[in-house]
Amino acid sequence: MSKSVRPRRSVLYMPGANTRALEKARTLPADALIFDLEDAVAPDAKEAARANVVAAAQSRAYGKREIAIRCNGLGTPWGAADIEAIAKSGADAVLVPKVESAAEVASVVGLLDAAGAPSSMAVWAMMETPKGILRAEEVASSHPRLTLFVMGTNDLVKDMRARHTPMRLPMVTALGLGMLAARAHGLTILDGVYNDIQDVEGFRAVCQQGLEMGFDGKTLIHPSQVEPCNEVFAPSAAELEMAGKIVAAFKTAQAEGKGVVTVDGRMIENLHVEQAERALALATAIEELQAAP
Repeated sequence: MSKSVRPRRSVLYMPGANTRALEKARTLPADALIFDLEDAVAPDAKEAARANVVAAAQSRAYGKREIAIRCNGLGTPWGAADIEAIAKSGADAVLVPKVESAAEVASVVGLLDAAGAPSSMAVWAMMETPKGILRAEEVASSHPRLTLFVMGTNDLVKDMRARHTPMRLPMVTALGLGMLAARAHGLTILDGVYNDIQDVEGFRAVCQQGLEMGFDGKTLIHPSQVEPCNEVFAPSAAELEMAGKIVAAFKTAQAEGKGVVTVDGRMIENLHVEQAERALALATAIEELQAAP
């Protein structure tokens, strides 16, 4: 896997209480998986689900796919025990719901450290409440273990008393604040889920909107959403062709001592070269992930 860029185009929630779903996830082309102990699991199934997802993560049966486990909130009867179990599971990350402050992140990190979690285990934060969004910059800068935001758009819409609309205008402010905080502190950021799994055109349109807003990928609720999401969030053939031209032209200009570079009539600056190099690195990382067993 290319270290500079890790593909997170499609990140699929899998219910922790459903062992068949966890088994099926081994064959799905999602870039990453979230084994869910929170919303997708009934209270009387929480402990069984915890055992299921820990066993699944420990199995190492998911190839190079990134594995995160969503715990229950620390204010619930299951949250602390979830984090203690996740710390020993071999998962790549713990996804924490409804994060609203740096202190909450510190509490999660403290539990992970006490349980012996490896230093490589990351914390991902669900940004899904008005208070969390208004404190997004505080959360984003809270701890080195925190590497990723997941926008929880369903809960945000509910708490805002807003509506789900095709253009998501009610969500633009929250999505933008989350994006700015994430990018200011070097975090990855994932768009929220799309609820209507039958609406293929609507789903693709929202994926495209998320791409244009700057999201690294999207969280998903059904396997049928994986392939279209992967397609939208991957660099296109035309983008890669142009990226290759930009990088090559810039290297040639540097070798010749030229300060001005043009490609297909466009002036090229350092920022364009950085964007081109990232697109090429992402394409390489996607190829490596897809080639993995």
